[in-house]
Amino acid sequence: MTSTLSPTQVREAIQQYLLEALPRPEAAQRPELAEYAQMLRDYPERGGKMLRGLLLTYTGQAYGAELKQLLPIAAALELFQNWALIHDDIEDASDERRGKPTLHKLYGMPLALNVGDALHARQWALLVEAGVSRGVLLEFARLVELTAQGQHLEMTWMQQQRFDLQEADYLQMVGQKAAYYTAVAPLRLGVLAAGLEPAPVLEEAGMKLGIGFQIVDDVLNLQGDPAKYGKEIAGDVWEGKRTLILLRFLQNADAGERARAENLLRIPREQKSALEVDWLHRCLLQSGAVDYAQTLAEQMLTEGLSMLEPVLLKAPRGAMGRVVLEILQTLVRREA
Repeated sequence: MTSTLSPTQVREAIQQYLLEALPRPEAAQRPELAEYAQMLRDYPERGGKMLRGLLLTYTGQAYGAELKQLLPIAAALELFQNWALIHDDIEDASDERRGKPTLHKLYGMPLALNVGDALHARQWALLVEAGVSRGVLLEFARLVELTAQGQHLEMTWMQQQRFDLQEADYLQMVGQKAAYYTAVAPLRLGVLAAGLEPAPVLEEAGMKLGIGFQIVDDVLNLQGDPAKYGKEIAGDVWEGKRTLILLRFLQNADAGERARAENLLRIPREQKSALEVDWLHRCLLQSGAVDYAQTLAEQMLTEGLSMLEPVLLKAPRGAMGRVVLEILQTLVRREA
């Protein structure tokens, strides 16, 4: 029968399923492997909102799937999130994740990279062990491939010192890197888990919502509450990320400000001046670019929800579809 669990209870069920799929340090036969097991559990045990897992679970229930068959798929999606974050933190030289030092800062890059690979393997194992459909497996392959493709775009732009990028470039990059696995894939996976073919509107609307989510994340990176945000404030400036906010600022800055900002962004993170980073951080906040980005995110939220509402409310279990809509609103209208 349909689950009547609250989002908090579903989140706890996904977390429990995920952690039970990972080795425990106390069961290891060697101290080195006990540390390995603890490293595998590190990011998952740090928690998080599990929005993607929740979105998948309630979408699947809206279309007739039961919680028991959805939990392994949701746990696998959260495992993807965790191993991708480990790799992302290494690639971006990030210092913090979920309020604590990143895994490579705690254990070194080689060991952290190895743990990311191991979690990737467990992601596929969960799906195979659960006997999911070919469609679910192919959707996971697609979300991994698109995320890697978007990550390649972003890293290439920084590596090649690109400052000629436009808003359309950013939207394409985050659509692949973040939006697909954040909103599109959870919606599609929920429907696929129910044995149905996802409607095209799920991808179109999900992309709008996922892009809005990433834009809000960029905003929070500059002005979020450090206690809630869980990552380094102004980390995008330190890392030289080509965010919509940065591109908007560069487009409207005078020649002197633009040259100063570009000179700073060309410098590797470890060589950047904290004073110069603080200057650019203030410029971004005062330039109007943050307000522009927030307005665009709200517009995408409104458009995405208006496209999805009639579809989800007409799902076989419309009450669950309404919960999906409520979860989707938190993607953009959030404080952390």
